Amino acid sequence: MRGPLGAVIGRFPSSDGVTQMGGIIRHNRQCRDITVLVIFIAFSVAMVVNSSFAFNQGNPLRLTYGLDYKGNLCGDKHAHPGLSELELRYWQNPNQVYESGLKDSKFKLGDARSICLSECPIPSEDSLNWVCDYPEGDIRLSMTDWANRNYDYFEFLTPEMRNSSLQLQGPCYPVIFPSVNVYWSCQFIARPSNTSLKHWQQMGGVKINEDIIIDKSIHKSINSRSAVLKRYMADIGKAWPVLIVCGGILPLFLSVIWLMMIRHFVAAMPWITVVLFNVLIISVTMFYYLKAGWIGNDAISPIIGEHDPYVSVYGRELTHIRAVTILMTFIMVVAFLTSIAIVRRILMATSVAAKVIGEVQALIIFPLIPYSILVVFYMFWISASLHMFSSGQVVQNNCNSNCCTYDLIAKRVNCDRCCGYSIHYTPNIGVAILFHLFGCYWATQFFIACSSTVIAGSVAAYYWAHGETSSEIPFLSVFSSMKRLMRYNLGSMALGSLIVSFVEFIRFLLEAIRRKLKGASDGNDSCIGKAAYRSSQCFLKCIEWTIKSVNRNAYIMIAITGKSFFTSSSIAADLIMNNILKIGRLNVIGDVILFLGKLCVSLSCALFAFLMLETHKYRSALNKTSSPLLPVVICWALGYIVATLFFVVVEMSIDTIVLSFCQDSEEHQGTAQYAPTLLTETLTDHNEMQRLTQGP
Repeated sequence: MRGPLGAVIGRFPSSDGVTQMGGIIRHNRQCRDITVLVIFIAFSVAMVVNSSFAFNQGNPLRLTYGLDYKGNLCGDKHAHPGLSELELRYWQNPNQVYESGLKDSKFKLGDARSICLSECPIPSEDSLNWVCDYPEGDIRLSMTDWANRNYDYFEFLTPEMRNSSLQLQGPCYPVIFPSVNVYWSCQFIARPSNTSLKHWQQMGGVKINEDIIIDKSIHKSINSRSAVLKRYMADIGKAWPVLIVCGGILPLFLSVIWLMMIRHFVAAMPWITVVLFNVLIISVTMFYYLKAGWIGNDAISPIIGEHDPYVSVYGRELTHIRAVTILMTFIMVVAFLTSIAIVRRILMATSVAAKVIGEVQALIIFPLIPYSILVVFYMFWISASLHMFSSGQVVQNNCNSNCCTYDLIAKRVNCDRCCGYSIHYTPNIGVAILFHLFGCYWATQFFIACSSTVIAGSVAAYYWAHGETSSEIPFLSVFSSMKRLMRYNLGSMALGSLIVSFVEFIRFLLEAIRRKLKGASDGNDSCIGKAAYRSSQCFLKCIEWTIKSVNRNAYIMIAITGKSFFTSSSIAADLIMNNILKIGRLNVIGDVILFLGKLCVSLSCALFAFLMLETHKYRSALNKTSSPLLPVVICWALGYIVATLFFVVVEMSIDTIVLSFCQDSEEHQGTAQYAPTLLTETLTDHNEMQRLTQGP
């Protein structure tokens, strides 16, 4: 039998009848799990160093804009020449674009000559338009004059330059095909202008290929997986005001309101939560239907700005959002039916927690501390992520192809070093990104663990004071609990959060490996492989859920006893197993209503994110997002994390009181002496327990 915990907090008599002053919560404590804390600190330092390399090598603009034939980033005002407001990438040589689209061609679109413009050129209705290289050498024009002339100085060319241009070797190239702005690249439409093509042929220009391949080549590049991933990351940078409002401010506001309501409207909160949850999940799902184009005519489009309504360009983002729409439909139906079934079984758990919040009032404002820390951390982490995904060096490709172009400086056709440019990523960038992602999850779990333990310590003080406020439990008892955590138990928090993060990271790696193997096998997965993958994912998910449950109870016992993580886990497990029939169902029911509450907050954030992204700012011009999918998902995730920080007050209040009740009952031969009256009456009333856990 373990020692009595009645004397753990404050001045209360233990089971042996001896009044103890202070107890082990104030004495006989020592630092626990120091090794893991040192590892966590070293990991944090390494994460800062890793991020510093990203800030040094990265440029988030690379996620949106392409490179020109000089290796400059479109839109870069510091480039030579300055490319301010010249943000669209246009491929000048249509035959090179055609060649890059051939099945067995070694020529890549990245080596085709491209230039930065302010808008996609269109063919003339009565003559032939040209797009010429940046003015230099004998071409005495400023960049402003060049842009004002629609990038055309063909009339200033020497006979040699004109002849070179007619061979599609520059410095000027004909505008034969119309094009539209698709994610800041000019997508060719494989319908050449008959007028422009006729003028080109009359001038003696070389044959221009008119096949549909010229359209598909650019479209394939723009729609590649790496390009889509870059656009998703760029969406985060463009939608940062949405993330701040819907991922930071709004969930804070809604979480505080929820805590206040559960304190004053306990009986109504289960019904309010379930009804609001169903309304929100239906609303969010309908927004997905709108953006998928299955309701109305507001499907996401990859085309930026005004364009011919008969021009339609497919984007991979539309497939993604339609897949999420199908998933949301399934979740909506299951959630609706489930929430209706459990609404009458969740009142008692919230009633107990509401009384605790009313007595220990600092619990309501305490989550602001971890919230503020996480806000600063996420701002740093997201900024570092954008730089990390765009890090690398701009290098010229080795295309080994005939890409001769006229050099205005050398005044001759140059066939050396005429290949295109690309961003060369360092070999270890993948490892750095995985390290960065793991660090985010570990840090998040660490701060949530710290918050949970502080709350558990405060609520335990309330329980062992017979559920009454007294001079032994001041208003600032929360900060006393926080002081004990900072002094003795940070190592245990690091260990518990590391275990959860490790299991989740294994799941992530398995999914990444599966996708890579699926791509290598052209999507032909065997039944055995699918079954093995599904089984492993289900197994790891069960382990993760079990570990999170064990960790939560371990944090409670750490707050009460000050023991190490594994010792506290063992104590909590023994208490739960000895009283599983009494409190098992009650605990699950409490978790369900809290989970629905978190979803209400996070779904509200997602809904408001949709509404903000529907404004003109994010639907056109510079801030147009490729898809609302990732900003909305991130707002949902941030909202869920913020809600967790606040709802953990209720969650840990329920769990701490239940565990304290179990220990109290064991110490006093089945009769809990320190339990609040509401808890005692409910847990000892068999008829009430049966009604709450089994329904009418």
